[in-house]
Amino acid sequence: MRKFDTIILGAGIIGVSTALHLQARGHSVCLIDKKDPGEGTSYGNAGLIERSSVIPYSFPRGLANLIKYGLNNRTDVRYDLAYMPKLAPWLFQFWRHSSADGLAKATKAMLPLVEASVTEHDFLIDQAGCQNLVQDKGWLEAFCSEQAFDAFVKNLPSLDRFGLNYKVLDSTGFAAAEPSMRNIAGAVHWLDPKTVNDPSALVKAYASLFTQRGGVFLHGDASTLQQQSDGWSVRASEPVTARNVVAALGPQSHLIYDKAGMKLPMAVKRGTHLHFSLDDGAALNHPVVEVEGGYVLAPMRQGMRLTTGIEFAAPDAPANRILLDRAEKRARKVLPSLGKPVEAQPWLGLRPCMPDMRPVIGQVPNKPGLWMNFGHAHHGLTLGPASGRLLAELMTGEKPFIPAEPYSASRFM
Repeated sequence: MRKFDTIILGAGIIGVSTALHLQARGHSVCLIDKKDPGEGTSYGNAGLIERSSVIPYSFPRGLANLIKYGLNNRTDVRYDLAYMPKLAPWLFQFWRHSSADGLAKATKAMLPLVEASVTEHDFLIDQAGCQNLVQDKGWLEAFCSEQAFDAFVKNLPSLDRFGLNYKVLDSTGFAAAEPSMRNIAGAVHWLDPKTVNDPSALVKAYASLFTQRGGVFLHGDASTLQQQSDGWSVRASEPVTARNVVAALGPQSHLIYDKAGMKLPMAVKRGTHLHFSLDDGAALNHPVVEVEGGYVLAPMRQGMRLTTGIEFAAPDAPANRILLDRAEKRARKVLPSLGKPVEAQPWLGLRPCMPDMRPVIGQVPNKPGLWMNFGHAHHGLTLGPASGRLLAELMTGEKPFIPAEPYSASRFM
């Protein structure tokens, strides 16, 4: 049986980033996943390293919003009525944590990770030599209605305390930035974030750096994890053992914390994407979020990626086109040059979410050598390297670069 200092379960952006940070601190690391690196949830996001998302996504408050979303006909959120009884306890916790005080607490807790997101990615991008996958042009938050745009701009000064860089674009300014788009009243151009034209390739580049430096990647089944007298073992393409193991399995992390006897309130927000061609001569220069529609148009190497908002449904239910069709209908009004799909079926991804809008990063209480790094919701790509650094520092006894207490699993116990 091959021995390592640490086994990391999950080869998405969180697991690969954690592996690199532990490796840099002298750990021998084995990275294990059923799939190749970057083929799970990390594959299908909008490609934003989102330094500007300083306010977490919260549950809509107020009776008017509840009625609006309850009709279940929106583009940004959809729910499967049959799944709601199972999800209701989690939704109640999410709603409770989304109060003004709860959201302020989550914002304060998440800010250090968000602030470190670009610099931590920059370090790994430079080490991996994958600058061709990343652009430094920010992204556009666009509005179709003047009323919604004016209300958003009026609220922008409340974000000034976060030191964000942005430009406000009226309809003329937006047309200059994105000549192929139509019917946009205005937008905010967020300048701090970076964008990725192939998120899966970025994770693969980081994973290649890990193996080039002597790390080992194996295909294996995380559910085979067993505690041994001197650590942990997993059945992979070859059996492995280590004194430490990290659960970085995203939406499948319950396989580990359930086995450890923990009851953590993690839920899944489903999302889909589909790539499209563009008519000759058309282009999109930045990822664009059409706020009222709740979808993203992101130029990728595979084509124009249309990503949906949130679907609350059983994680193992088949992918469907309900939100995607709603988003495509809106997208064609603002990007008339959107062509045909370049793939037959939409991709389905699962976002692992905690009700207090914070990931779980740290050691499992009363389980020596068992660590966790998951629950990053919409911002796994953004926060992967910063979260990996934080966990590596905790595991090696370094002073954490940011406070770790807000992410401890003990907050749910």
